[in-house]
Amino acid sequence: MKPQVHVVGAGGIGIALAWSLAHAGWDVTLVERNPAKLAAGRADGLGVAGRLSVKLPFVAFTDWRPPADAIILLCTKTYDNPAVLARLATLRHLVPVQNGYDAPLDSHDFAAEGIASFVSECDRERPFTRITRPGRLHLGARRPATAEERDELRALAEGLRQSVLFEVELVEDVRPFKAAKLMYNAAISPLAAAAGVDNAALLTDSLAKRLFFGLLLENHAILRRAGLALAKIGPFHPDTVVRILRTPGLPTLMANFFRPSLRGTYCSMAPDVGHGETEIEAYNGHLVRLAGNFPCPLNRAAVRMIERITQERSPPRRSHLDDMVADLAGRGSPA
Repeated sequence: MKPQVHVVGAGGIGIALAWSLAHAGWDVTLVERNPAKLAAGRADGLGVAGRLSVKLPFVAFTDWRPPADAIILLCTKTYDNPAVLARLATLRHLVPVQNGYDAPLDSHDFAAEGIASFVSECDRERPFTRITRPGRLHLGARRPATAEERDELRALAEGLRQSVLFEVELVEDVRPFKAAKLMYNAAISPLAAAAGVDNAALLTDSLAKRLFFGLLLENHAILRRAGLALAKIGPFHPDTVVRILRTPGLPTLMANFFRPSLRGTYCSMAPDVGHGETEIEAYNGHLVRLAGNFPCPLNRAAVRMIERITQERSPPRRSHLDDMVADLAGRGSPA
């Protein structure tokens, strides 16, 4: 008998996971705050571009009473974690599939996490998503797991493998994949979201590209100095990416190769910038804390930029990147 699964958060990743498990015949419930998404889901089901929709129960977060024995796939933004954790009587079956590092969540002793390298873009007012960039879901333990925990994770991976939306890889230790994803997210998200551009623009706009490459190098240096292992979640291992960035002429050549695959893809921070709370503390803020006294001017400037935009409720625009460069120059740091 397949276990019951509650997917919390009808964003791009949550919808992709819920659709995949429901498509495989699992008992899936989707938990969401947005009244419009709840109404649309109850009426029309859960949708993925190019696929038949699936019908499953939709529960408003305010009415959610999670069963103690259900697998909980946590697919919210990290700033929503405290409200979710307050509802859970046990974290024994919790599997976050999020971006970034959330200190309150990471302090708990749950067994496993998922890291998605595919990009899934969801409609704002209905539970419908499009896979805009293919990739994998890495599932694995974040600490030594018991035999029961490994069996549950293996069953979840097998259920998700029946999906036609993304590949699933069950890994022994998910932490190197999480660290590698942070290296990329903390370079892409603040720049693309602040400028209001798709991810491909980071490889076409000269200023954005300089800041993007600089953040990648700085992020890698912070993670390696902290002694964190890094895994390959894309075409190249993070160490190879750094070698490419340090080879004259090669970054421009590789940018031309990767640009088409990034067109029309947007970071998960994009809908939040200028409108409300963001995950900047879970991305660049985490790297700043991890760095300690190690110089990380670009990450500090990225945090200040997003915090200023949030405080001012400023709309995304390219000039925010100019402001970030001016901020760096004013503090004696070259961009």
